[in-house]
Amino acid sequence: MTKFYKVSKERFVLDGGDADAYDGIALPVRATAGSAGYDFFAPTELKIAAGETVKIASGIRCRMDNDRVLAIFPRSGLGFKYKLALDNTVGIIDADYFGAENEGHIMIKMTNRSDKDLTVAAGKAFAQGIFLAYYLTDDDEADGVRTGGFGSTGS
Repeated sequence: MTKFYKVSKERFVLDGGDADAYDGIALPVRATAGSAGYDFFAPTELKIAAGETVKIASGIRCRMDNDRVLAIFPRSGLGFKYKLALDNTVGIIDADYFGAENEGHIMIKMTNRSDKDLTVAAGKAFAQGIFLAYYLTDDDEADGVRTGGFGSTGS
């Protein structure tokens, strides 16, 4: 099963989202039948000044089978025009993140590396997620259990 959901309003606000924007959060969708990426939409207007870094509470979580991962990238047009980049280069959302203490809330931290300011209107696509299958080694013995969000498995 692979499906997007909204996080709770309480989680969205706790993570920095605007309570008034919650009802307008749109689940990610593909723009065309041939698209690999699911577009993530700005929950509110995003203003990212030249050289500025912002952390965006997407309001989105994703349930997926254990043999899948969701990779998050900036929209290619924004990367090309504004050198918009994710601060962790590629966001990797693991299947067990859905059950994390933060409801699996997908947070996206981006930097505008250009010399011009960027404004993304509320409801417009700014990032995309692509589902990928992955494989494990024959001798894999991972048995840890995720509880937190960013960096929790490596602490």
